[in-house]
Amino acid sequence: MKKQSKIEFNETKKIVDKQELNLWKRGFTPQAEIWNGRMATLGIGILLIIVALISKFSSM
Repeated sequence: MKKQSKIEFNETKKIVDKQELNLWKRGFTPQAEIWNGRMATLGIGILLIIVALISKFSSM
């Protein structure tokens, strides 16, 4: 019978207060990831509006 090796991951989770979430921090921080998601969502929204306007005015 073969012995299976166990793989364990010990991750440290950093708990952030709700007041700290909107801070503008650099590096690999939870705040930076939140702002990254917000900016990506904003960029996708702007891109969709531009595509919609281009398709509306190009069909005239």
